[in-house]
Amino acid sequence: MPITLVNPGGLPEIDAYRQVSVATGSKLVFVAGQVAWDADGATVGEGDLAAQVERCYLNVGTALAGVGASFDDVAKLTVYVVDWTPDKMPQLMDGITRAATKLGVTATPPASMLGVAALDVPEHLVEVEATAVVD
Repeated sequence: MPITLVNPGGLPEIDAYRQVSVATGSKLVFVAGQVAWDADGATVGEGDLAAQVERCYLNVGTALAGVGASFDDVAKLTVYVVDWTPDKMPQLMDGITRAATKLGVTATPPASMLGVAALDVPEHLVEVEATAVVD
């Protein structure tokens, strides 16, 4: 596996993610921010953060598979959430867990999560981008 996740001494140990990703593969994959669109470009889960997170993660999984990669190869996930507040965390994690179950992978919380004022269209509540390394 080209990715090693580490919590170095001297930094807080967070259960949901690791402080450092070490990538040793030879091919870098940059997945553009994925929103809650289906294959036809229709928004999925309008007004439902968990449903949109699920769809974003499924779209990232599809993008990765399209170039011979998977969530096991992801070095960094960045999630942008419209009007983020900590009380939205259960919905975020629910969407991640549902997507992971469908993809047959371990739930992968973001390494970075940012609250934003808006995304490309008003119906979109979340966007997920990924960087992966493949041997």
